[in-house]
Amino acid sequence: MNNQRDHWSRREFLTTAAFAATGTLLGTGSELLAAEPPLETKRIRLVQRSDAICISPQYVAGELLRAEGFTEVEYVKTSGGNEAEKALASGEANLSMHFAVRLILGLDAGDPIVIIGGGHAGCYELFASSSVRAIRDLKGKTVAVPGRSSTPGLLLRIMLAHVGLDPQKDVKWVESDASEQVRLLAEGKIDALLAFPPTTQELRAKKIGHVIFNSMMDKPWSQYFCCVIVGNREFVHQNPAATKRALRALLKANDMTAREPERWARILVEKGFAKNYDYALQTMREMNYGAWRNFDAEDTLRFYALRMHEAGMIKNSPQKIIAQGTDWRFLKELKKELKA
Repeated sequence: MNNQRDHWSRREFLTTAAFAATGTLLGTGSELLAAEPPLETKRIRLVQRSDAICISPQYVAGELLRAEGFTEVEYVKTSGGNEAEKALASGEANLSMHFAVRLILGLDAGDPIVIIGGGHAGCYELFASSSVRAIRDLKGKTVAVPGRSSTPGLLLRIMLAHVGLDPQKDVKWVESDASEQVRLLAEGKIDALLAFPPTTQELRAKKIGHVIFNSMMDKPWSQYFCCVIVGNREFVHQNPAATKRALRALLKANDMTAREPERWARILVEKGFAKNYDYALQTMREMNYGAWRNFDAEDTLRFYALRMHEAGMIKNSPQKIIAQGTDWRFLKELKKELKA
């Protein structure tokens, strides 16, 4: 892992500042900040993942964070979910959007993290060969995942159990990375894979497989966050003012992304957070970044934790996970303040 400082051009700064001044959408002005407690730290470190652009609002939040008083905005580069979780648990990173199921698994294992808000809804899709028309059709089929405890592995086990299949016996698992999975599906060597942006966009562009499940549209999954906002527990405990201001910047970035996806998709590519503009734009248009205003993050944790507990994937009850692993005080204040 390594850190990247967030540098913005004057044009990007002025654009973001203009958004930040628009009251109703992006919230409060300098008079409110002046009335708040001072920041305990002016340094904030966020996770940067090379394999997920669905968390892109935190990549365009740089000047929003600076407007909140942070003078050092850094990104901890990681190559996947495991590294992101290690960075958060160790304190190398302070905050990030991250997949709820992986955080639940981490909380069950005792990771020193705390979930403080909702991120966005809908980012994963299940692609399959022509012989598979529904999740139930995966019985006896071959499914590729990066690993059994990876985010796709966890979600697929939950989804299979939800339709009455036994994840241990009813499917054949093949472990391979995302790029290899695309090739295997194209060659007919696997029957299905669960993909995230930008792999979902790549599969569509290359016309590989077809979608049999879309978390942005298919209930009950579409009614819950897939990614929530999480912090290192010590950072949140020691820096409540900084945590609230950073969370406010991330929630505003969600709104900005939803309002002008074209602008921010271009900036993502220019700043090196995404490689393909079309894929980034499609992601930003499809993701429900406004879900933080309407969805309940605690309901999301309860929904996934209950299914994980029933499937024997976690030992602790959903109630214990929520009681020990969440802190909603900042979100409650910000929902009132930002008129959610």
